[in-house]
Amino acid sequence: MNIPQPSFQSLRVAALESRRRDDMQRLIERFGGEAFVSPSMREVAIPEHREAVDFAYRVMTGEINIILFLTGVGFKHLLTTIDKHIDTKRFLDALSDITTVARGPKPVAVMREFGLTPTHRVPEPNTWREMLKLIDEQVPVANQNVGVQEYGVTNRSLIAGLEARGATVVPLRVYQWDLPEDIQPLEENLQAIIRGERDLLLITSAHQIVNLFRLAEERKLSEELRSALNQMLVCSIGPTTSEMVQHLQLTVDIEPEHPKMGHLVQASAEKAKRMLDAKRMIGRPRIRMSSDDTQDEPSSSTAPPHPSLDGPFMRACRRQSSSVTPIWLMRQAGRYMAEYREVRQKVGFLDLCKNPALCAEVMVTAVEKLGVDAAIIFSDLLPILEPMGMELEFAAGDGPVIHNPIRTGKDVERVKVLESMEPLRFVADTVTMTRRAIRETIPVIGFAGSPFTLASYMIEGGGSRNYANTKTLMYTDEVAWHELMLKLVESIGLYLNEQILAGAQCVQLFDSWAGCLSPTDYERYVLPYMVILLESIIPTVPVINFATGNPMLITMLRGDHRTVVGLDWRVGLDVGWDMAGSDRAVQGNLEPLVLLGDRATLKREVKRVLDEAQGRAGHIFNIGHGILPQTPVDNAIALVDLVHELSAR
Repeated sequence: MNIPQPSFQSLRVAALESRRRDDMQRLIERFGGEAFVSPSMREVAIPEHREAVDFAYRVMTGEINIILFLTGVGFKHLLTTIDKHIDTKRFLDALSDITTVARGPKPVAVMREFGLTPTHRVPEPNTWREMLKLIDEQVPVANQNVGVQEYGVTNRSLIAGLEARGATVVPLRVYQWDLPEDIQPLEENLQAIIRGERDLLLITSAHQIVNLFRLAEERKLSEELRSALNQMLVCSIGPTTSEMVQHLQLTVDIEPEHPKMGHLVQASAEKAKRMLDAKRMIGRPRIRMSSDDTQDEPSSSTAPPHPSLDGPFMRACRRQSSSVTPIWLMRQAGRYMAEYREVRQKVGFLDLCKNPALCAEVMVTAVEKLGVDAAIIFSDLLPILEPMGMELEFAAGDGPVIHNPIRTGKDVERVKVLESMEPLRFVADTVTMTRRAIRETIPVIGFAGSPFTLASYMIEGGGSRNYANTKTLMYTDEVAWHELMLKLVESIGLYLNEQILAGAQCVQLFDSWAGCLSPTDYERYVLPYMVILLESIIPTVPVINFATGNPMLITMLRGDHRTVVGLDWRVGLDVGWDMAGSDRAVQGNLEPLVLLGDRATLKREVKRVLDEAQGRAGHIFNIGHGILPQTPVDNAIALVDLVHELSAR
């Protein structure tokens, strides 16, 4: 079996490239896309530009002693503009004697055409942030006159950053971006986007999207354009362009690792189909519930935001501050509660999981008793495996058992992809009934097992100490491993999206067994599939990515921008957060056994975790794994109260 190559799969790809229009057309078509490339801008020199001549004189007289060149085109326009007024060679000689900073490869290349080598070159991705970092490290600008050759529009962040460092900024704009002389192709793309006849938009310069909106405004279509783009994938070449896209109140769906056209097209081809499918699921009817609803009520994408979205839990997912640190507990409805044990005396575990009304009842009971800030649905990781072809049984005393485990690459062929939620309708109904029964201010969390943990269950047939069968298949038959993981990714993506459409405000991925892997093995055998899975989940919903057992995996749990990184107790919360990155929310991470101790110990440990969080927005308090059956209920209640009391602000 061959690993599939990146392909747009005949998606309709709009692009706004001007200078390299033919190259963009060929790239899109090479990756299987239907290309619609319309030039969107042209550089127009500013005529009779007295400011450029004055700028050049100030350089030659030593008044300006540092210059930042932001574009190659701008450097050429500057020389052309001043050529009639001053000796260009004298100006170039003056440049060679002062400090020059080139933003990226293009200004470097143009400067070399004229015999100049910039003093400093800004590293990738060549944004104003990298430029300011380089200046901090190598170019003292305090009390200096710093010239900035701009690129069509003023970068106010860069100017403010230089001024904050004590520089006197001398900006110079030597050209401006205008619409192309022939706007008909751009007009056609604009109208096709609004009609829904394009699937992706590729943007290689911030000015392209500005000019597209400029044309839309002239046609009084800017809101229609924005609405249409929110139903497409918007793909940006790099951070500078992405900032402009976000400034226009649009979401950047894809940004390549390297800010180059080829990387942009390839990354878009790799991700487009699954991300577009996930994004467009948002428009499907979903369940909106209130406490007095009596039936499922489909709502449109224009429905008011759910009341839970502004509560402490959802705000923490978005790294926004709230009045308290939110808390919920893994296995918060379980054997430690008398009410749950009473239900279990009458119903087997798998039968309980398949009874939405009972699942909602046990979770609502737990939420009301504990006072937590979120409700995870009552279910299990493994029911998804039944419609995928696994013979699952929860045996008394032995836990889950799969009677037809996978042991060879040939066995992978009998694994089915989950194509419909119908065999698991009870899970979606559990979400819906939990959402209906619980207070609207409490968010509902859906969940699934992660691909590695589910694959391990399928291969081992149950629990394991060393995962010998799983690792044997993983190491010896990578083709079969790849096929199995892709089947799981596709199934889990559908499973979670259907839970979201049924009413979940957040979903969690449990990788309970990932701790058996080294970071090297996780990176090779698991991480690529986690990337695909996250890209397949509806993008507006937070995803908690929880893998327990090996803190060295934390750096690979970052996922995408909406990911919350789950931390277990084997690492300090402050250390774990540093590993996850300050741009991610985190969840965790009290040792579950602390709940078996006395109240003084519990308070001390709660305070320690909160102290390590330092009150930063984006912390969701949880235990580092599920509540143990022998945990006193009063201790769980006390934990919730302590977190709220000690974190109040």
